[in-house]
Amino acid sequence: MSSLNTKPYETTPARRVAFLGLGVMGYPMAGHLARAGHHVTVYNRTAAKAEAWCAEFADAAGAKHAATPREAAAHAEIVFCCVGNDDDLRGVVLGADGAFAGMAPGAIFVDHTTASASVARELSAIAQAMGLAFVDAPVSGGQAGAQNGMLTVMCGGQAADFDKVKPAGMAFSRAFTLLGDTGAGQLAKMVNQICIAGLVQGLSEAIAFGQHAGLDMNAVLDVIGKGAAQSWQMENRGKTMVADKFDFGFAVDWMRKDLGLVMDEAKRNGARLPVTALVDQFYADVQQLGGRRWDTSSLIKRLR
Repeated sequence: MSSLNTKPYETTPARRVAFLGLGVMGYPMAGHLARAGHHVTVYNRTAAKAEAWCAEFADAAGAKHAATPREAAAHAEIVFCCVGNDDDLRGVVLGADGAFAGMAPGAIFVDHTTASASVARELSAIAQAMGLAFVDAPVSGGQAGAQNGMLTVMCGGQAADFDKVKPAGMAFSRAFTLLGDTGAGQLAKMVNQICIAGLVQGLSEAIAFGQHAGLDMNAVLDVIGKGAAQSWQMENRGKTMVADKFDFGFAVDWMRKDLGLVMDEAKRNGARLPVTALVDQFYADVQQLGGRRWDTSSLIKRLR
């Protein structure tokens, strides 16, 4: 059974691309590139995952895997990447076996990792010195968005580089948008996570309040979801929160990593984030409850 849900692909010229990192996001993202007709070479730290990907997409033209990031990137016009954090990113980019060492002059590295703006600027400077290009392009939409090919991609970099990668990137996206110079994509993702943290805490308090008051919260959510309180979180997480179900979605550990990036950046730029800092500590409480892999909507567990 395919990891992808069906999506109509725009007709674009086939490109030679690489994809580094086949986690819950990268695996389907690379699959959409292959299904859209691009020639995809994948790399994953655990080789068995890359072999499984090649088996699933064996009918796609040029689907293959490589033993190192350098080998994967060797003939690619665009190298896409989605790994865990700043250190993981440096690990697949730099060094003798890193992607930069294998990329040809003029090739473009597109990083979909949620990482710091500072590492984006660091790697962009190194890329530029090597005759390469770098676009930071974190995504929103979660595992479902990756499987559906409907991610929202927030990009930072040079307009000419962005224009070259967008047609391929639309294979797994519904929006692929340039927001400014290098680092702007990562900063926009931080804005996204700040919004989510506050929304989920507010929704948690609302549902817990309604349950304490004896209301049928599924019915209440149906009603208020048609008014000004409506949000993606309410529509997609409200009823699972009522049902106390959290074994899916975007893990608390991942959200804490992201909010750590937010708080570090706020220290640098002077932004005041009192609510975000508080919700970050609430997520720490959820971790202590054993919820490290629960969905971020599990904030409500603290209130029960």
